Amino acid sequence: MHAVEELPALLPDVDIAVLTLPETPGTTGLFGARELAALPDGALVVNVGRGRTLDTAALLAETTAGRLRAALDVTDPEPLPGDHPLRHAPGVLLTPHVGGGAASFRPRAERLIVEQVRRWAAGEELLHPVPAQA
Repeated sequence: MHAVEELPALLPDVDIAVLTLPETPGTTGLFGARELAALPDGALVVNVGRGRTLDTAALLAETTAGRLRAALDVTDPEPLPGDHPLRHAPGVLLTPHVGGGAASFRPRAERLIVEQVRRWAAGEELLHPVPAQA
């Protein structure tokens, strides 16, 4: 375990950086351009904490250049718009913000599916629509 102040010195030796941070005034933007630049070429950035702890623009620059890879269960913004460049960035894997499994997931998912089918059959607007891909 290391202090946050030690992060810049540790990153050059990290192949995988896993962010599990809560979003607080002290963690928002904590992993930005400087931290990403300190990672070695080919490193993987995994974010399962909160989206705003990672600088999206800086990550996009690094992944678009092909220098870093990312696996993101959370993003900023969230939900990620259908036309957002992260959706097509090389080396980026996006998951549907379900990184933490729980026994309560399946019953909640089943209730949501039943409600969505009911809404669809009644001609009502669906919950949580996802914009169509461009």
